[in-house]
Amino acid sequence: MDNLPGSESLQARDGALHTVIPSIRQAQRVTGGREHEQLLYFTSTSISDDGVSLVVIVSSEGKYDLAVYDLQTGQRRMLTDHEPGFLKSYVYFDGEPYRGFARASVSFDPAANKLYYIHGRQIRALRLSGGPHRMLAELPGDQVTAFTHVSGDGAQLCVPTTDDRALADDVLRSKSLALEIDATVQRENLRSFLNVYATSTGQRLESEIVERAWITHVQFRPGSNGEIAYNHEWPSDCGIRRVWVWDREAAVHSRMRPEGDGRSREDWACHEMWERDGSRLIYHGGYRDGGPCYLGRVDIGGGGLVEIALPDTYTPYGHFTTGRPGWLVADGYFVGSGGNAPGNWISLAHVDWEARTVKWYPLCASRSSWNSQDAHPHPIFDSAGQAVYFTADPEGNRAVYRVDVSDIVTDDN
Repeated sequence: MDNLPGSESLQARDGALHTVIPSIRQAQRVTGGREHEQLLYFTSTSISDDGVSLVVIVSSEGKYDLAVYDLQTGQRRMLTDHEPGFLKSYVYFDGEPYRGFARASVSFDPAANKLYYIHGRQIRALRLSGGPHRMLAELPGDQVTAFTHVSGDGAQLCVPTTDDRALADDVLRSKSLALEIDATVQRENLRSFLNVYATSTGQRLESEIVERAWITHVQFRPGSNGEIAYNHEWPSDCGIRRVWVWDREAAVHSRMRPEGDGRSREDWACHEMWERDGSRLIYHGGYRDGGPCYLGRVDIGGGGLVEIALPDTYTPYGHFTTGRPGWLVADGYFVGSGGNAPGNWISLAHVDWEARTVKWYPLCASRSSWNSQDAHPHPIFDSAGQAVYFTADPEGNRAVYRVDVSDIVTDDN
C-alpha cells in the first residue's frame, strides 16, 4: 500500500517551488461494476453541463456500446446495441478495418446532450434523450481515424483521418511501432486530413490536408471555432513537432513549441489541451537526456510560453486535464514521500505560472492497473469544476469513480 503523502516543499531544477498539501479522501464508484465501464477519452467531457448525465463506454465479451447514467438516481440506460468487434484506429490497432464501433471516436456535446461517434465508415449522431441514430457523413475508404472533437457551441465536428498506409499490417508488426509509423509517414509522404463537418446537416465544411503527418488528437478552441489544436503523433522530433494550432481563417498552421531557450527537438511533449477559457494551451512532457518532466503553457497569439520543471522524483507517466483557471487534475507524476507505483495518485495541481509555483493536492490512489489504454484513469473535472471523475479497475472490471473537490477548488487557493 502506498505511503500517504505529508506536507512538504520541493524545489525543481529550474527553481520552481512545489508544495504538497495533504487532501486525502475517498473515491466513490458511480457506475454499476457488473461490466467494464469507462469514461470517454479525456479530450471530451463525459458529463452533461447540468451535472445529471454521465456517458460511458460499456464493454463485455468483445462487445462495445455507449450508455448513459442518471447521476441522481444511479440508473443506467443503454444507447447503442453494436455487434461484437471494433474498428481499427489509433490506439486500437488490433481492430477490424472499416468495420465496427470506433472506441476512440466518441465526442460529447454536454450542453445539447448529443453524442458523435464513428462506426465503420459512418459518422453517427445520437441524442441522450433517445430517438433514432442519424448518419451524419461517410468517411473515405482509404483513411484511418482517431479521436474526434465537437466544438463548444455544438455546431461543428472535427474528425482527423490519415492515409491508411500508416497503419498497414506490415507497419504494425514492427518491433519499434512508435518509430515505424512516423518513419513510414515521412518516408512515403503520407497525409492527414482535418475534416470539419456541420453537425446540423453533415456537410463537410473543410478537409484541410497536413502533409507528412499522423494526426490523432484535435480540439476546437473554447469560445471560437476559428482555431483547432492538433498533434503529430509519436514524431521522431517530438519536442518541436507534437503541438500545433490551425488558424482556419488565416489558413496558417503554427508550431506551438519551438526549439530554443532550453527546449530541444529531442524532448518529449504530449497531451496538449486548451485552458477552459480558450486563452492558452497547456501540455506536458520531459526534457532530454534524463532531464526532469515539466508542465508547459503557451499563448497561441505568440510568445507567452512558460514551462515549469517538476521535482526529479515526479516521473510516473500520466495525463493533465484543465479545470477552472490555474487548476489541473492529474493521474500521474505526483509521488508521495515514500514513493508509489506509476500512475497511482489522482491529484489536483494549482499552478501559478508567473510565480512558477505549484500546489499539489493528492486526493486518492486511483488503484487502476493501467494494463491497457482503457484502464488509464484519464481524470476530468465536471463542468462546475467541483468534482473529479476517473476510470479505474481495482475491483476487476473498469468503473467510473468520483471525488468531491469543492472544498479545495476555491478562489482562496
